[in-house]
Amino acid sequence: MAAAAAAGAGGSGGGAAGAGVAVLGMPVVANKPSFIERGAQRFLVIDAPTDANIDAYIREFKAHNVTELVRACECGYSPDKMKRAGVGVHDMVFPDGDPPPDSVITSWLALCRTTFAKGNPDKRTIAVHCVAGLGRAPVLVAIALIEDGLEPLDAVAAIRAKRRGAINAKQLHYVEHTYKRRGSGKGPCLIQ
Repeated sequence: MAAAAAAGAGGSGGGAAGAGVAVLGMPVVANKPSFIERGAQRFLVIDAPTDANIDAYIREFKAHNVTELVRACECGYSPDKMKRAGVGVHDMVFPDGDPPPDSVITSWLALCRTTFAKGNPDKRTIAVHCVAGLGRAPVLVAIALIEDGLEPLDAVAAIRAKRRGAINAKQLHYVEHTYKRRGSGKGPCLIQ
């Protein structure tokens, strides 16, 4: 699996972020969301919604029991509809192509810990997006998987198996060589 993670970050999953085309008058999600599950952890990696297609994302969120949304980029859509739909919205913005700063990692792991507490019997899911859902969002998911006990390259491979092209070379280097597990690696996003 590690070799698969080290293999390049090319491929599909691209397209214009949030460019959902209406079908029979209903907006759609332009790029297929990627559902990643490991133990109690459940993540939905998406590209950035727009005000024009946010209803399509809300439908997708209901199908995956999304209770929290993390926005890892500056957003051009209002979070109001998400909040009215019962989804908590968390801004954890950091520069495109970069690994997350410590403050974002701390907030992310705290959200994972509370969302997936006690084995996540309600099967709650955290949705996370950046512009295209290929860099910042997958890196956050990789960090959560590492905290849950996966080796870094195995975490990247698990994500890339669901979201081709995820995690650029700089982010891969960070995940593999720089990020240090903060918890025991025996539970969802533990912070010590």
